[in-house]
Amino acid sequence: MKPLLVIFGSVLLAELGDKTQIATVLFATEKAVRPLSVFIAAASALVVSTLLAVLFGSTITRFIPATTLKLIAGVAFIAVGIWTILSR
Repeated sequence: MKPLLVIFGSVLLAELGDKTQIATVLFATEKAVRPLSVFIAAASALVVSTLLAVLFGSTITRFIPATTLKLIAGVAFIAVGIWTILSR
């Protein structure tokens, strides 16, 4: 159960306030679209993109060790953070 909670919390925190959430808010402001429709479409898109990520992640670990992937992801996140700070 703990791994599920960690995954849930990590994804929830990563998604809060990101471009996808902002776009969803904007779609929900459309008078011609019901809020439930926006929810269903946005939730479905997140499910499909997550499915693709899981399939890609489980496939790529056949060729590259998970520890190497974690290192690459960590370095990439740090690099993006430094780039963001320096580009101001």
